[in-house]
Amino acid sequence: MAPKLFLTGATGYIGGEALYFLTQAHPEYEYTLLVRDEERGKLVSRQYPDLRLVYGTLDDDDVIAKEAAAAEVVIHTADSSDNMPSAHAIAKGLSAGHTDAKPGYWIHVCGTGILQWYDQRHQRFGQAPLPEQTYHDIDDIERIVTLPHEANHRDVEEVVLAANEAGGIRTLIVSPPTIYGRGRGPVNQRSAQVPRIAASTLEHNFAPIQAPGLTEWDHVHIHDLGAFFVLATEAALDPARNSDANIFGPRAYFFLASGSHRWSDVARWVAEEAARQGFISAAVTKEVDDPRLGTNSKGIAARARKFLGWEPRGRGLREEIAETVRVEAMRMGRA
Repeated sequence: MAPKLFLTGATGYIGGEALYFLTQAHPEYEYTLLVRDEERGKLVSRQYPDLRLVYGTLDDDDVIAKEAAAAEVVIHTADSSDNMPSAHAIAKGLSAGHTDAKPGYWIHVCGTGILQWYDQRHQRFGQAPLPEQTYHDIDDIERIVTLPHEANHRDVEEVVLAANEAGGIRTLIVSPPTIYGRGRGPVNQRSAQVPRIAASTLEHNFAPIQAPGLTEWDHVHIHDLGAFFVLATEAALDPARNSDANIFGPRAYFFLASGSHRWSDVARWVAEEAARQGFISAAVTKEVDDPRLGTNSKGIAARARKFLGWEPRGRGLREEIAETVRVEAMRMGRA
């Protein structure tokens, strides 16, 4: 029988790309997609007419638990880093529908915003990362899975990690950093962070920098993130690998990164490109008070390469800036 997958977030940026890659690589899988309502369901069905949809929100405990119980693999991308009810529902369903002898596998999307905690606690906005703020996802795994409860997304991660003790559940947490590039899902194909800078630049005629402009993040192309979901799902369905604690279990925590950037550099690239395309008069940056641009998120993504053979192949962030500016201008009615 075909493996059964339950995916949340098919209309989202990450979930849509995960679904695109999975259906391209494995059309033989049996997919069930959680969709909020019939209007969005129609958009999904245009691209995937043969896939099964179930309707519900992330608060619909019974719907989510039932589908999780029936699935061999759950891929949770819909507000997964912060939505507590859906995490509890997935844990309940997987535990009810699986046993230690035949566990269910949970691929959970978080985000490296969790690594901002130190700067947020100490209000050190705009500063360069300290050496101890870099986390290696193999060597520093104990530090990662015991981050402070106050860290972004940490409360939901605690639910996911604890699910490994419930019986019948093995988890994998993937925490991508800044994601860029155009997705290929049925609805949202737009990322958040870099387009937000582009939109602000077009609106205010300057690109924002949180002074003194030294904060750093890692980044990954959306296509490389999509490819990861194929590798992780294949591992979940491979008896030779799905019991490997490096891939599934309470220490199976994956960062993904193809490079890193300073937000001040991104602002300059956006300003230069917006001026080149004629949307602003000059390539101007200005200092602003925006803590979203002022905290560090630094991880070393070794686990996916070592244990899943993941290698990023997408275009670099700098090369995507021109397209990002153009798309934002179109979205704002400027082009």
